[in-house]
Amino acid sequence: MKFWDSSALSAILLAESASAGVVQVLKSDPEAVIWWASRAECASAILRRAREGRLGEKEVETALERLDQLTADSMVIQPDNSVMDLAIVLMKRHPLAAADAMQLASGLAWCRERPHGRGFACLDNRLREAARKEGFTVLP
Repeated sequence: MKFWDSSALSAILLAESASAGVVQVLKSDPEAVIWWASRAECASAILRRAREGRLGEKEVETALERLDQLTADSMVIQPDNSVMDLAIVLMKRHPLAAADAMQLASGLAWCRERPHGRGFACLDNRLREAARKEGFTVLP
């Protein structure tokens, strides 16, 4: 089981340069843990590409269906005050935006703040670095 940031989930749903590596990570262990807002963040990425004319109607429909399936099969870390408090601590430690800090805090909440040996799938460089410094094994 690994924690999946929205950037890595999006690469599964949309054709990106890193998609092959991310799909391999998912195939090696299909049990995913995600932040509660990841579904909305991924839907936003899909719909943004559609607005830009880079995805057709059928591709959008397919990507949103895959998103629903992927998130339905995932463990979802719900928002609560402890996750929010941890996100604020993480923003003090690392140069993270609020949403990225919430994702990292959710990953840490999932593993009870013992990330050693736990996977964190992410494509965002700043979040990857923060997750690595917190002790996660960053993938791919």
